[in-house]
Amino acid sequence: MAEADETFTFVVEWYEEIAARNRQFLLIYHVKNKGVEMYDMKNRKTFLKTSLRDHPIDLSDLYIGSTINVLGRQLKVTEYADEHTRSKLSSQKEKTLGLIKPDAMNKIGQILDHVYRNGFMITRLKMCKLDRNEAFEMYQEHRGKPFLNDLLEYVTSGPVLAFEIVGQNAITNWRKTIGPTDPATARSEAPNSIRAQYGTDKTRNACHGSDSLTSAARELEFFFPSTGPKRRNTAQLSDCTCCVIKPHAIKSGLTGKIINAILEAGFEISALQMYNLEKANAEEFYEVYKGVVQEYNGMVAELTSGPCIALEIRAQDAAKSFREMAGPADPEIARHLRPRTLRALFGSDNIRNAVHCTDLPEDGSMEVEYFFKILEQ
Repeated sequence: MAEADETFTFVVEWYEEIAARNRQFLLIYHVKNKGVEMYDMKNRKTFLKTSLRDHPIDLSDLYIGSTINVLGRQLKVTEYADEHTRSKLSSQKEKTLGLIKPDAMNKIGQILDHVYRNGFMITRLKMCKLDRNEAFEMYQEHRGKPFLNDLLEYVTSGPVLAFEIVGQNAITNWRKTIGPTDPATARSEAPNSIRAQYGTDKTRNACHGSDSLTSAARELEFFFPSTGPKRRNTAQLSDCTCCVIKPHAIKSGLTGKIINAILEAGFEISALQMYNLEKANAEEFYEVYKGVVQEYNGMVAELTSGPCIALEIRAQDAAKSFREMAGPADPEIARHLRPRTLRALFGSDNIRNAVHCTDLPEDGSMEVEYFFKILEQ
């Protein structure tokens, strides 16, 4: 637990587009007022000081590998800058892999809600479809075991949802949250665990969790490689529309609830991935609204204020039917006219209205392609 007057120091990198270069700074975070200072390490001078009233940064947002937005600048945290920060935060920011297996993909909303309710933070998220070679690489520690073939057949039978979990003692706590390997055992020993609620047998047991720091690092690198080609997404790019869960909703722990509402309404989620958008990307994605809606600048600022989650939604007449599900752009109006819509249930105001949805049917595939094809290059 941080003291009110504590400060923490990190090394961050900012890619300066105009100069086409990476710049390195010390970022000093003040717990009391959630203010930050940036110190230019090369030129040895203060770069900025701000309290970030509109989009405050929480201490929980700061960990190695995280991306934060400071006055329109996307900064990547690369390391702890002093021993105090390292010793105080390293165990709180442990990382592990969570994986929802094919048998539980129809319950992803409920399981993700379980993750957030247990105090974990999801920092990377991607729906994938593994082939047999990829699955064998993932489960290489089971080489030679009698159940391996059945496991490979099962895990390649449909999409999986991989996510990076960050939290205090994340490896141990996540394995406790998912419960014993055998769902029957879980139902008697840990009835509130994920496997107790959603698992079927020792193979079809809903979720996977890394069992050690070494396994966590290897498995996270498998699904979210730091170099080389990215793991393929599951986007079909046809007969679809786009949904984007906005940063404020993710930060408020609403991701699982929103996804669950979409699935319960009968929509298919055929692709899903978390992104940290640069300002230029957000402006490009929202270009059709520039000069048309007065909230344009606020929309761009919100979409770059933290991670967002893009979904490919499929249904008959997908764009029209999902736009109706999303509801009016103003949540207050939505609560009066369409109280069961996503924006009525989860939105705050015109800008922080929980989700973006494609407005025009002809733009559905194009918006999905922007996330799942263009940004993947």
